[in-house]
Amino acid sequence: MKKVLTGLENLLADPRKWLFGQRIGLLCNPASVDGKLRHAKDLLSSVYGKRLSALFSPQHGLHAEKQDNMIESDNFIDTELEIPVFSLYGKTRIPTDSMLSGIDVMIIDIQDVGSRVYTFFSTVSYCMEAAARLGKKIVVLDRPNPIGGIAVEGNRLAPEFKSFVGRFLMPMRHGLTIGEFASYINTSYTINCDLCVIPMKGWQRKMYHQDTGLFWVPPSPNLPTPTSAMVYPGQVLLEGTNISEGRGTTQPFEIFGAPFIDNARILELLGDKRIAGAVLRPVVFEPVAGKWANTPCHGFQIHVTDPAAFIPYRTSIQILAAIYLTSDGRFEWKSPPYEYEWEKPPIDLISGDPLIRELIEANRIPDEEDFFWQEDENRFAEETRPFLLYRK
Repeated sequence: MKKVLTGLENLLADPRKWLFGQRIGLLCNPASVDGKLRHAKDLLSSVYGKRLSALFSPQHGLHAEKQDNMIESDNFIDTELEIPVFSLYGKTRIPTDSMLSGIDVMIIDIQDVGSRVYTFFSTVSYCMEAAARLGKKIVVLDRPNPIGGIAVEGNRLAPEFKSFVGRFLMPMRHGLTIGEFASYINTSYTINCDLCVIPMKGWQRKMYHQDTGLFWVPPSPNLPTPTSAMVYPGQVLLEGTNISEGRGTTQPFEIFGAPFIDNARILELLGDKRIAGAVLRPVVFEPVAGKWANTPCHGFQIHVTDPAAFIPYRTSIQILAAIYLTSDGRFEWKSPPYEYEWEKPPIDLISGDPLIRELIEANRIPDEEDFFWQEDENRFAEETRPFLLYRK
Protein backbone atom coordinates (compact mmCIF):
# COMPACT_ATOMS: atom_id res chain seq x y z
CA MET A 1 0.00 0.00 0.00
CA LYS A 2 1.36 3.41 -0.98
CA LYS A 3 1.39 5.76 1.99
CA VAL A 4 -0.37 9.12 1.83
CA LEU A 5 1.92 12.08 2.52
CA THR A 6 0.34 14.56 4.92
CA GLY A 7 0.60 18.32 4.69
CA LEU A 8 3.23 18.15 7.42
CA GLU A 9 5.45 15.92 5.29
CA ASN A 10 4.79 18.09 2.25
CA LEU A 11 5.98 21.14 4.18
CA LEU A 12 9.08 19.37 5.47
CA ALA A 13 10.00 18.34 1.91
CA ASP A 14 9.74 22.00 0.88
CA PRO A 15 10.12 24.11 4.05
CA ARG A 16 8.90 27.38 2.47
CA LYS A 17 11.77 29.83 2.85
CA TRP A 18 9.47 32.71 3.81
CA LEU A 19 8.71 30.95 7.10
CA PHE A 20 12.30 31.32 8.28
CA GLY A 21 11.72 35.02 8.87
CA GLN A 22 8.56 34.48 10.91
CA ARG A 23 7.78 33.70 14.54
CA ILE A 24 5.78 30.47 14.38
CA GLY A 25 3.02 29.07 16.55
CA LEU A 26 1.78 25.48 16.20
CA LEU A 27 -1.69 24.16 17.01
CA CYS A 28 -1.23 20.44 17.57
CA ASN A 29 -1.91 17.37 19.70
CA PRO A 30 -0.63 13.73 19.77
CA ALA A 31 -2.05 12.95 16.31
CA SER A 32 0.16 15.66 14.76
CA VAL A 33 2.72 13.16 13.48
CA ASP A 34 4.30 12.19 10.19
CA GLY A 35 4.21 8.74 8.59
CA LYS A 36 7.01 7.60 10.90
CA LEU A 37 5.19 8.82 14.05
CA ARG A 38 7.53 11.77 14.54
CA HIS A 39 5.72 14.71 16.14
CA ALA A 40 5.21 18.00 14.31
CA LYS A 41 6.67 20.13 17.12
CA ASP A 42 9.95 18.19 16.96
CA LEU A 43 10.09 18.17 13.17
CA LEU A 44 9.29 21.87 12.83
CA SER A 45 11.73 22.87 15.56
CA SER A 46 14.45 20.86 13.81
CA VAL A 47 13.83 22.87 10.63
CA TYR A 48 12.91 26.32 11.96
CA GLY A 49 14.74 26.24 15.29
CA LYS A 50 13.89 29.06 17.69
CA ARG A 51 11.42 30.48 15.15
CA LEU A 52 8.94 28.00 16.67
CA SER A 53 7.83 30.28 19.50
CA ALA A 54 4.59 28.85 20.95
CA LEU A 55 2.34 25.80 20.98
CA PHE A 56 -1.46 25.77 21.13
CA SER A 57 -3.67 22.86 22.16
CA PRO A 58 -7.31 22.01 21.31
CA GLN A 59 -9.87 20.17 23.47
CA HIS A 60 -8.42 17.28 25.51
CA GLY A 61 -5.04 19.00 25.84
CA LEU A 62 -1.66 18.95 24.14
CA HIS A 63 -1.25 15.28 25.07
CA ALA A 64 -4.97 14.39 24.65
CA GLU A 65 -4.98 13.47 28.32
CA LYS A 66 -8.34 15.01 29.30
CA GLN A 67 -11.07 12.40 29.02
CA ASP A 68 -14.40 14.17 28.83
CA ASN A 69 -16.26 17.29 27.72
CA MET A 70 -15.82 20.51 29.70
CA ILE A 71 -12.60 19.22 31.30
CA GLU A 72 -10.24 22.12 30.75
CA SER A 73 -6.49 22.33 30.24
CA ASP A 74 -4.15 24.97 31.67
CA ASN A 75 -1.38 26.91 29.98
CA PHE A 76 2.13 25.67 30.75
CA ILE A 77 5.71 25.66 29.47
CA ASP A 78 6.88 22.87 27.16
CA THR A 79 9.98 21.60 28.94
CA GLU A 80 11.61 20.24 25.78
CA LEU A 81 11.39 23.37 23.66
CA GLU A 82 11.06 25.82 26.58
CA ILE A 83 8.20 27.68 24.90
CA PRO A 84 4.66 28.42 26.14
CA VAL A 85 1.74 26.07 25.51
CA PHE A 86 -1.55 27.95 25.31
CA SER A 87 -4.73 25.99 25.95
CA LEU A 88 -7.64 26.78 23.63
CA TYR A 89 -9.92 24.67 25.79
CA GLY A 90 -9.39 26.25 29.18
CA LYS A 91 -10.14 29.68 30.56
CA THR A 92 -10.78 30.68 26.96
CA ARG A 93 -11.61 28.82 23.76
CA ILE A 94 -10.71 31.82 21.63
CA PRO A 95 -7.06 32.84 21.19
CA THR A 96 -6.40 36.09 23.01
CA ASP A 97 -4.33 38.94 21.65
CA SER A 98 -1.63 38.22 24.22
CA MET A 99 -1.45 34.55 23.18
CA LEU A 100 -0.80 35.59 19.59
CA SER A 101 1.49 38.54 20.36
CA GLY A 102 4.61 36.37 20.14
CA ILE A 103 3.90 34.85 16.72
CA ASP A 104 3.47 36.00 13.14
CA VAL A 105 2.19 32.71 11.70
CA MET A 106 0.08 29.95 13.21
CA ILE A 107 0.63 26.51 11.69
CA ILE A 108 -2.34 24.20 12.27
CA ASP A 109 -1.69 20.47 12.21
CA ILE A 110 -4.53 18.58 13.89
CA GLN A 111 -6.53 15.50 12.90
CA ASP A 112 -10.25 16.02 12.37
CA VAL A 113 -12.60 13.00 12.31
CA GLY A 114 -15.20 14.03 9.74
CA SER A 115 -18.08 15.13 11.97
CA ARG A 116 -19.55 18.61 12.53
CA VAL A 117 -19.62 18.22 16.32
CA TYR A 118 -15.92 17.44 16.73
CA THR A 119 -14.71 20.63 18.36
CA PHE A 120 -11.39 20.93 16.52
CA PHE A 121 -13.21 22.70 13.67
CA SER A 122 -14.47 25.34 16.11
CA THR A 123 -10.96 25.84 17.46
CA VAL A 124 -9.54 26.22 13.95
CA SER A 125 -12.20 28.77 13.06
CA TYR A 126 -11.53 30.85 16.19
CA CYS A 127 -7.82 30.86 15.32
CA MET A 128 -8.62 32.01 11.80
CA GLU A 129 -10.85 34.82 13.06
CA ALA A 130 -8.24 36.00 15.55
CA ALA A 131 -5.55 35.88 12.86
CA ALA A 132 -7.69 37.96 10.51
CA ARG A 133 -8.27 40.55 13.25
CA LEU A 134 -4.59 40.80 14.16
CA GLY A 135 -3.03 40.48 10.71
CA LYS A 136 -1.44 37.07 11.39
CA LYS A 137 -1.09 34.30 8.80
CA ILE A 138 -2.64 30.84 9.09
CA VAL A 139 -0.99 27.79 7.53
CA VAL A 140 -3.07 24.58 7.60
CA LEU A 141 -1.20 21.31 7.11
CA ASP A 142 -3.83 19.07 5.58
CA ARG A 143 -4.66 15.57 6.82
CA PRO A 144 -7.03 12.83 5.63
CA ASN A 145 -10.66 12.75 6.57
CA PRO A 146 -10.56 9.28 8.19
CA ILE A 147 -14.13 8.46 7.14
CA GLY A 148 -13.67 9.47 3.51
CA GLY A 149 -14.33 12.52 1.41
CA ILE A 150 -17.33 11.39 -0.61
CA ALA A 151 -20.26 10.81 1.75
CA VAL A 152 -22.11 13.83 3.18
CA GLU A 153 -24.79 12.90 5.68
CA GLY A 154 -27.41 14.49 7.87
CA ASN A 155 -29.33 17.68 8.41
CA ARG A 156 -27.54 20.99 8.43
CA LEU A 157 -27.17 22.78 11.73
CA ALA A 158 -30.07 25.17 12.38
CA PRO A 159 -28.69 28.68 13.05
CA GLU A 160 -30.32 28.95 16.49
CA PHE A 161 -28.35 25.89 17.66
CA LYS A 162 -24.88 27.19 16.97
CA SER A 163 -22.45 26.29 19.75
CA PHE A 164 -18.90 25.08 20.31
CA VAL A 165 -20.02 21.72 18.87
CA GLY A 166 -21.27 23.43 15.72
CA ARG A 167 -20.42 26.95 14.58
CA PHE A 168 -21.24 26.50 10.91
CA LEU A 169 -24.33 25.33 9.04
CA MET A 170 -22.93 21.97 8.03
CA PRO A 171 -24.38 18.44 7.93
CA MET A 172 -23.33 16.00 10.63
CA ARG A 173 -20.90 14.24 8.28
CA HIS A 174 -19.22 16.84 6.10
CA GLY A 175 -16.84 14.92 3.81
CA LEU A 176 -14.09 17.59 3.97
CA THR A 177 -10.47 17.56 4.99
CA ILE A 178 -9.42 20.16 7.55
CA GLY A 179 -7.71 22.18 4.82
CA GLU A 180 -10.83 22.16 2.65
CA PHE A 181 -12.92 23.18 5.64
CA ALA A 182 -10.60 26.13 6.37
CA SER A 183 -10.77 27.31 2.75
CA TYR A 184 -14.57 26.93 2.72
CA ILE A 185 -15.28 28.94 5.86
CA ASN A 186 -12.63 31.54 5.07
CA THR A 187 -14.56 32.52 1.94
CA SER A 188 -18.15 31.46 2.63
CA TYR A 189 -18.26 32.95 6.13
CA THR A 190 -16.12 35.97 5.15
CA ILE A 191 -13.39 35.35 7.72
CA ASN A 192 -10.88 36.51 5.12
CA CYS A 193 -7.72 35.60 7.01
CA ASP A 194 -4.38 35.25 5.21
CA LEU A 195 -4.69 31.49 4.68
CA CYS A 196 -2.30 28.99 3.14
CA VAL A 197 -3.20 25.29 2.92
CA ILE A 198 -0.36 22.80 2.42
CA PRO A 199 -2.09 19.84 0.72
CA MET A 200 -1.47 16.12 1.04
CA LYS A 201 -0.06 13.93 -1.69
CA GLY A 202 -1.69 10.66 -2.68
CA TRP A 203 -4.99 11.07 -0.83
CA GLN A 204 -8.19 10.19 -2.68
CA ARG A 205 -11.72 11.02 -1.58
CA LYS A 206 -12.77 7.37 -1.54
CA MET A 207 -10.12 6.55 1.08
CA TYR A 208 -10.93 5.63 4.65
CA HIS A 209 -8.15 5.77 7.21
CA GLN A 210 -7.25 2.13 6.70
CA ASP A 211 -6.53 2.91 3.01
CA THR A 212 -3.97 5.65 3.70
CA GLY A 213 -1.06 3.58 4.98
CA LEU A 214 -0.83 5.96 7.95
CA PHE A 215 -0.80 4.98 11.62
CA TRP A 216 -3.91 5.79 13.63
CA VAL A 217 -3.03 8.02 16.57
CA PRO A 218 -6.16 8.81 18.61
CA PRO A 219 -6.89 12.53 18.24
CA SER A 220 -8.86 12.33 21.49
CA PRO A 221 -9.04 9.66 24.22
CA ASN A 222 -12.41 8.23 23.24
CA LEU A 223 -11.71 7.68 19.55
CA PRO A 224 -9.12 4.94 19.95
CA THR A 225 -9.59 3.21 16.59
CA PRO A 226 -10.54 4.04 13.00
CA THR A 227 -13.82 2.17 13.60
CA SER A 228 -14.70 4.47 16.50
CA ALA A 229 -14.30 7.39 14.08
CA MET A 230 -16.56 5.65 11.53
CA VAL A 231 -19.45 5.23 13.98
CA TYR A 232 -18.93 8.59 15.73
CA PRO A 233 -21.13 10.78 13.44
CA GLY A 234 -24.13 8.80 14.68
CA GLN A 235 -23.08 7.51 18.07
CA VAL A 236 -22.20 11.00 19.29
CA LEU A 237 -25.97 11.52 19.61
CA LEU A 238 -25.83 9.25 22.68
CA GLU A 239 -23.97 12.00 24.52
CA GLY A 240 -27.34 13.76 24.70
CA THR A 241 -29.01 10.80 26.46
CA ASN A 242 -28.68 8.58 29.54
CA ILE A 243 -27.37 5.75 27.31
CA SER A 244 -23.68 5.01 27.79
CA GLU A 245 -21.77 5.77 24.61
CA GLY A 246 -19.05 3.45 25.87
CA ARG A 247 -16.90 5.98 27.72
CA GLY A 248 -15.14 4.10 30.45
CA THR A 249 -14.66 1.05 28.22
CA THR A 250 -11.89 0.14 25.79
CA GLN A 251 -14.20 0.68 22.79
CA PRO A 252 -16.10 3.96 23.22
CA PHE A 253 -18.76 4.75 20.62
CA GLU A 254 -18.42 1.25 19.15
CA ILE A 255 -20.01 -0.14 22.34
CA PHE A 256 -23.16 1.37 23.85
CA GLY A 257 -25.87 0.41 26.31
CA ALA A 258 -27.68 0.88 29.61
CA PRO A 259 -29.01 -1.42 32.37
CA PHE A 260 -32.56 -1.28 31.00
CA ILE A 261 -31.88 -2.06 27.33
CA ASP A 262 -33.67 -5.15 25.97
CA ASN A 263 -31.42 -6.42 23.21
CA ALA A 264 -33.87 -8.96 21.81
CA ARG A 265 -36.73 -6.45 21.55
CA ILE A 266 -34.50 -3.89 19.84
CA LEU A 267 -33.30 -6.38 17.24
CA GLU A 268 -36.88 -7.49 16.66
CA LEU A 269 -38.03 -3.90 16.21
CA LEU A 270 -35.31 -3.06 13.74
CA GLY A 271 -36.38 -6.11 11.70
CA ASP A 272 -35.64 -5.56 8.03
CA LYS A 273 -34.02 -2.26 8.99
CA ARG A 274 -31.02 -4.22 10.27
CA ILE A 275 -28.05 -1.99 9.90
CA ALA A 276 -26.62 -1.60 6.40
CA GLY A 277 -22.88 -2.18 6.27
CA ALA A 278 -22.65 -3.24 9.92
CA VAL A 279 -23.65 -5.90 12.43
CA LEU A 280 -25.05 -5.23 15.90
CA ARG A 281 -23.57 -7.76 18.30
CA PRO A 282 -25.26 -7.98 21.73
CA VAL A 283 -22.90 -7.30 24.64
CA VAL A 284 -22.90 -6.74 28.41
CA PHE A 285 -20.29 -4.35 29.80
CA GLU A 286 -19.47 -2.34 32.93
CA PRO A 287 -18.03 1.13 32.33
CA VAL A 288 -15.31 2.06 34.81
CA ALA A 289 -16.21 5.75 34.42
CA GLY A 290 -18.91 7.96 32.95
CA LYS A 291 -22.56 7.00 32.70
CA TRP A 292 -23.55 3.84 34.59
CA ALA A 293 -20.04 3.44 36.02
CA ASN A 294 -19.54 0.01 37.64
CA THR A 295 -23.05 -1.04 36.60
CA PRO A 296 -23.74 -3.89 34.14
CA CYS A 297 -25.12 -2.46 30.90
CA HIS A 298 -26.88 -4.38 28.17
CA GLY A 299 -26.30 -3.12 24.67
CA PHE A 300 -24.41 -3.72 21.46
CA GLN A 301 -21.13 -3.35 19.69
CA ILE A 302 -21.32 -1.96 16.17
CA HIS A 303 -19.08 -3.97 13.85
CA VAL A 304 -18.66 -2.08 10.56
CA THR A 305 -18.45 -4.66 7.77
CA ASP A 306 -18.73 -2.36 4.74
CA PRO A 307 -17.68 1.29 5.38
CA ALA A 308 -19.04 2.48 2.03
CA ALA A 309 -22.50 1.06 2.79
CA PHE A 310 -22.59 2.09 6.46
CA ILE A 311 -24.68 5.23 7.16
CA PRO A 312 -23.75 6.18 10.74
CA TYR A 313 -26.13 9.07 11.46
CA ARG A 314 -29.24 7.34 10.16
CA THR A 315 -28.21 4.11 11.89
CA SER A 316 -27.90 5.70 15.33
CA ILE A 317 -31.21 7.53 14.96
CA GLN A 318 -32.94 4.22 14.22
CA ILE A 319 -31.20 2.54 17.16
CA LEU A 320 -32.18 5.37 19.52
CA ALA A 321 -35.77 5.19 18.31
CA ALA A 322 -35.79 1.47 19.10
CA ILE A 323 -34.33 2.09 22.58
CA TYR A 324 -36.92 4.81 23.22
CA LEU A 325 -39.72 2.44 22.23
CA THR A 326 -38.51 -0.41 24.45
CA SER A 327 -37.22 1.40 27.54
CA ASP A 328 -40.55 1.53 29.41
CA GLY A 329 -39.96 5.17 30.26
CA ARG A 330 -36.39 4.75 31.52
CA PHE A 331 -34.76 6.41 28.53
CA GLU A 332 -33.96 10.07 29.28
CA TRP A 333 -32.54 13.05 27.47
CA LYS A 334 -29.48 14.55 29.13
CA SER A 335 -30.01 17.94 30.76
CA PRO A 336 -27.73 20.96 30.21
CA PRO A 337 -24.98 22.01 30.44
CA TYR A 338 -23.23 20.63 27.42
CA GLU A 339 -20.11 22.19 25.91
CA TYR A 340 -20.68 25.56 27.59
CA GLU A 341 -24.35 25.83 26.58
CA TRP A 342 -26.42 26.08 29.75
CA GLU A 343 -30.02 26.16 28.51
CA LYS A 344 -30.65 24.26 25.28
CA PRO A 345 -31.02 20.45 25.37
CA PRO A 346 -27.72 18.74 24.57
CA ILE A 347 -29.40 16.48 22.00
CA ASP A 348 -30.54 19.53 20.03
CA LEU A 349 -27.05 21.03 20.08
CA ILE A 350 -25.55 17.76 18.88
CA SER A 351 -28.11 16.95 16.19
CA GLY A 352 -28.47 20.60 15.20
CA ASP A 353 -32.26 20.47 14.92
CA PRO A 354 -35.07 19.57 17.42
CA LEU A 355 -36.74 17.61 14.62
CA ILE A 356 -34.23 14.82 15.25
CA ARG A 357 -35.37 14.53 18.88
CA GLU A 358 -38.99 14.47 17.71
CA LEU A 359 -38.16 11.76 15.19
CA ILE A 360 -36.72 9.58 17.95
CA GLU A 361 -39.74 10.25 20.21
CA ALA A 362 -42.28 9.36 17.50
CA ASN A 363 -42.84 5.84 18.93
CA ARG A 364 -41.86 4.11 15.71
CA ILE A 365 -38.70 3.26 13.81
CA PRO A 366 -38.00 6.00 11.24
CA ASP A 367 -38.36 5.04 7.58
CA GLU A 368 -36.65 6.40 4.48
CA GLU A 369 -39.24 9.16 4.08
CA ASP A 370 -38.51 10.44 7.60
CA PHE A 371 -34.93 11.35 6.74
CA PHE A 372 -35.59 14.86 5.50
CA TRP A 373 -32.06 16.03 4.86
CA GLN A 374 -31.24 14.96 1.31
CA GLU A 375 -31.61 18.54 0.07
CA ASP A 376 -29.31 19.72 2.88
CA GLU A 377 -26.71 17.18 1.83
CA ASN A 378 -26.94 18.11 -1.85
CA ARG A 379 -26.72 21.84 -1.22
CA PHE A 380 -23.73 21.50 1.08
CA ALA A 381 -21.91 19.28 -1.39
CA GLU A 382 -22.52 21.87 -4.09
CA GLU A 383 -21.42 24.79 -1.89
CA THR A 384 -18.17 23.13 -0.93
CA ARG A 385 -17.27 21.80 -4.39
CA PRO A 386 -15.14 24.88 -5.32
CA PHE A 387 -12.99 24.32 -2.22
CA LEU A 388 -12.16 20.65 -2.75
CA LEU A 389 -8.42 20.04 -3.08
CA TYR A 390 -8.71 16.39 -4.13
CA ARG A 391 -11.06 15.60 -6.99
CA LYS A 392 -11.14 11.82 -7.00
